[in-house]
Amino acid sequence: MKKSLIALAVLAASGAAMAQSSVTLFGVVDMGVGYVKNSGNKADGGYAGQSNNGMTSNGNVNSRLGFRGVEDLGGGLKAGFWLEGQLSPDDGTAGFSFKRRSTLSLMGGFGEVRLGRDLTAGYVKTSTYDVFGQVGMGQFLGWAGTHDAKTDADSNGIRASNMLSYYTPNFGGFTAGVSYGFGEDTASSKTNRYVGGYVAFDNGPISVALAMDKNNGNLPTTPAVNVDRTQVSLGGSYDFGMLKASALVQQVKFEPTVGTGKVKVDNWALGLSAPVGPGTVKAQYASYDLKDSSNEAQQLSVGYVYDLSKRTAVYGTVSFLKNKGASAVSLAGNGLTLGGASGENQTGYQVGIRHAF
Repeated sequence: MKKSLIALAVLAASGAAMAQSSVTLFGVVDMGVGYVKNSGNKADGGYAGQSNNGMTSNGNVNSRLGFRGVEDLGGGLKAGFWLEGQLSPDDGTAGFSFKRRSTLSLMGGFGEVRLGRDLTAGYVKTSTYDVFGQVGMGQFLGWAGTHDAKTDADSNGIRASNMLSYYTPNFGGFTAGVSYGFGEDTASSKTNRYVGGYVAFDNGPISVALAMDKNNGNLPTTPAVNVDRTQVSLGGSYDFGMLKASALVQQVKFEPTVGTGKVKVDNWALGLSAPVGPGTVKAQYASYDLKDSSNEAQQLSVGYVYDLSKRTAVYGTVSFLKNKGASAVSLAGNGLTLGGASGENQTGYQVGIRHAF
C-alpha cells in the first residue's frame, strides 16, 4: 500500500511538471505564380528587355516550419526555445536547417535574455513598418542591398549567428533591445561581428522606433573585399482606424576595411494599409538613392490580401520599379528572379495563397 501511494505521488508530481511545459509545432506554406519584366531591348545586353515567369514562394508570408516551447520555472521565471527553418514549397528543396531562428531564452520580470541565431535587434522592430512585411515583390528593399546587391541575410543586418540579445519589459509603452553577435574569428574579435539595438514607443494608435546596427568586415562585395556596414533606421506608424499610415527612413554606409571606396545609400518608404471587405489593401512608395551619384531607384507597389479564414488567405501584388542613371535595382521575386538592367525599369506581378498551421 505504501509503495502504491509513493508511485501515485511520483505520477502526480510528474504530471504537474508536464502541465507547466508546452511545445508547439507551427508553420506556414506560401505559394503563387508571378511575372517579371525589364524594359529596354535584349540587344542592349545584360538583363535589358528580358522577362521571367513561374512559381513563386513567400509572396505574403515566409514559408517556414518550426518548434517552440516554454517551461514555467515558477516565481515568474520561464525558459523557452525556438527552432525555425525556411521552406521552399515551390520545388521542395531539401537541406532543411534552423537558420531562420535557433534560440534559447530566459524570461521574467526583467525582460528576456536570448541566445543563438535570430533576427537582429536592429531589424526586428523597424522592419515592421514595411506594409508588405518584408516579403513578396512589393517589399521595401532597404535591407536587400540596393546599389550594392552582393549581400545576404547575415551581412545586411537581418539575422546574425552566435548572438546574445536582451529585450526589456514594457515600461509604459517604451521597449528596447540590444544584440551582440560574436564573430568567432581568431585573428580579430571584430571580424564578422554584429552589434545593434533599438528603442521603441507603442501606445494605442501610435508606434515609433529608432534602430542602429553595424556588421564588421563580412560583406561579400564585388570585387571581394571586407566591408563594414553601418545602418540607422527610423520608422513609425499611426492607425486612424479605417486607415493606417507607415513611414520608414534609412541610411546605410559601406566602408572597406582596407583602401577607399565608401558608399552611402539613403532609403525611405511611405505606406498605407486599410481594411476592405474581409481583407486588407496595401500601397507603398519607396526610394533608394546612391549618394554622390546619379544612381537612384523608385518603387511603387499595390497589393490586396483576402482572408478566407484566420489561417488561409489569397493575395495579389503589382510592383513597378524605376531605375535612374546606372541603377540596376531589381524586385524581390522570392523564387522568381530577374536581375535588374542598368537604367531600365522593372515590373512584377504576383498572385498566391498562404496557409498557416
